Amino acid sequence: PHSPARPSRPEALGLRHLACSVADSLIEKNRLEKASLTVELLRIDPYTAKLFAFFVDPDGLPIELYQA
Repeated sequence: PHSPARPSRPEALGLRHLACSVADSLIEKNRLEKASLTVELLRIDPYTAKLFAFFVDPDGLPIELYQA
């Protein structure tokens, strides 16, 4: 509760971010948006050519959707 504000994004107190492997990033992005969450635009990982996107949890920590 007394943690300092995040100095930069996406670095955080001991945790850069949490990544969740999903079968279809677009389906999961749409599902989260229907639940009133804001999800960033889907991007393509330049190293793997896989789709990914970020959203934040209630504490502002980034969570990544990464297409398997």
